[in-house]
Amino acid sequence: MKKSILLLVLLVSIFSCKQEKTNQKKNLISKPNVLFIAVDDLNNWISPIQNFSNVKTPNFDRLAKMGVTFTNAHVQAPLCGPSRASLMTGLRPSTTGIYGMTPDNLIRRKDNSATKDITFLPEYFEQNGYHTMGIGKLFHIHAPDSVFNESGGRIRGFGPYPNKRFVWDGFGTSKSKKEKYGRTSTDWGAFPENDTLMPDHQSVNWVAERLQRNYDKPFFMGLGFLRVHVPLYVPQKWFNLYPLDKIETPPYKADDLNDIPPVGMQINDLPMMPSTEWAKESGEWKKIVQAYLACISYVDYELGRVLEALESSKYADNTIIVLWSDHGYRLGEKGTFAKHALWETATKAPLLFAAPNLPKGKKINAPVEMLSIYPTLLELSGLPTYNRNEGNSLVAMMQNNSGIDNSYALTTFGMNNHAIKKDGFRYIQYEDGTQEFYDHSIDPNEWTNEAKNPKYKTQIEKMKKLLPKINVKWDAKSNYTFQPYFVEQKAKIGSN
Repeated sequence: MKKSILLLVLLVSIFSCKQEKTNQKKNLISKPNVLFIAVDDLNNWISPIQNFSNVKTPNFDRLAKMGVTFTNAHVQAPLCGPSRASLMTGLRPSTTGIYGMTPDNLIRRKDNSATKDITFLPEYFEQNGYHTMGIGKLFHIHAPDSVFNESGGRIRGFGPYPNKRFVWDGFGTSKSKKEKYGRTSTDWGAFPENDTLMPDHQSVNWVAERLQRNYDKPFFMGLGFLRVHVPLYVPQKWFNLYPLDKIETPPYKADDLNDIPPVGMQINDLPMMPSTEWAKESGEWKKIVQAYLACISYVDYELGRVLEALESSKYADNTIIVLWSDHGYRLGEKGTFAKHALWETATKAPLLFAAPNLPKGKKINAPVEMLSIYPTLLELSGLPTYNRNEGNSLVAMMQNNSGIDNSYALTTFGMNNHAIKKDGFRYIQYEDGTQEFYDHSIDPNEWTNEAKNPKYKTQIEKMKKLLPKINVKWDAKSNYTFQPYFVEQKAKIGSN
C-alpha cells in the first residue's frame, strides 16, 4: 500500500513538472515577436509626419495606420555611432562618454564603467527566452560579435558606387583644409539599374525568408536599412517620381547663423559637405532634394516588402513593430546638407510603433526620445524592466496619453553640448556656457536666437534644470576625426 502511494506521488510529481514546463513553453511562445527596423539618416519628411514636397511613402502611411506615430521624436546624438550606441545600451552619451564613433565590439569594455556590464537591447530579449536575429546597419556597422543568435551581417560601405562620382568629390570646396576633415560619400544621382542590386533589397530578402520559418520561441528580428544615407543613389525609377519643376526646397535664410555662438559655428564647420549657397548657385539644390526624396521612396518600397512578408506569415497578429531613424538630416537648412548639429532638423527623426495592444492610426506630437525604445519594447513584450535603462517607456503615453504634458527630449553632441526640446521650445547650451533658445510657435525654422531675450528667462531656467547632471569625459575608444572641433575637444578634455 505504501509503495502504491509512493508511486502515485512520484507519478503526480513527474506529471506536474512536465505540465509546468509545458505551460512555461506555452507562455513563452505566446509572447509577442519584435520586428525592429532602423532607417539610416531619415528625417521627418515622410508622409505620415511632414509630407514634404508631396513625398510618396504609401508604406510608411500603411505602418502609421497600424499603430502610433511620434511626430516629435528626437535622437540622443545627431550622429549615427553615438545615437545607436545610446539606443542599444539604454544609456545617454553623457553617461557613457560615447560621443563619437566607437567600433561595435568596443562599446562594452571593462575600462568603461558605464558599459562594461551593460546588456544590449537584443541581448535582453535573448536572456528572456527570445531567438534573436539581425541584418544590416543596427549598431554603427552591424552589431557586436555574438549579439544575435543569427546574423545576416552587413555589406560594408554605402554603395553600390558608379565608377565615377556624379557630382561631389567628397572633399568639398575647401581643398586646403581637407587634411583636417573627413571625406564624405555625399553625392547624388540615378544608380544602379535596378532595386535588386541594392544591399537593402538583399537584407529584406533575408528577413522575408526568415519570416516564413517556424520558431519554438518568440523572435526579435532587427533590420537596418542603409538608405537614405549618402550617397543618394537609387535606380532612376525613384527619381522619376519627383520632376524637378515640382520640387520644393526647405526654408533657408542666408544670414541665419549670424547669432550663433562660436562653439555652434565650430560644430557646423563642414566644408566637406555641399553648402546651401553652392547648391543655389550651381543649380544643384533641387537635384539634391530630388535624390533624397527618391531614396525615401525606395526605402518605403522595401518597407512595403517587409510588411507584406509579415502579413503573409503566421506571425502577423502577434508581432510588435518599431521603426526609427538614428537622426534627422538637413537638406539646406542652416546652410548645409548634413546632420551634425543640435538644431531641430538634425535631432528630429521618425519613430513609429505598432503592436496588438496599441491604438491604430494615432499621432503624438509631444517630444520623446529614441532612448525610450528599449524600455517601451520591454513593456510591450511583457518582459521585466531593465533597471539600467535611462529612458522611459512610452506605452502609457500611447495607450492613454499619460505623461504628454511633462515630456521632453535631450540631445548631446560632444561633451557638455546639449539641446532640450520641450513645450514648443528648443534650448541649447554649449560647453562654454553659451546658449541658443528658439520659440517654435513663432520661429519654427530657428532663425532667431532668443537666448538673451528677457521674455524667455524663466523658460530658459526651467529647461536648464533638465540638462544631464553627469557629463563624463570621452570614452577612450570613441572618436570623431571627421571634424576638427571634436578632435580638439577630446584632446583638451582627455578621455576615460
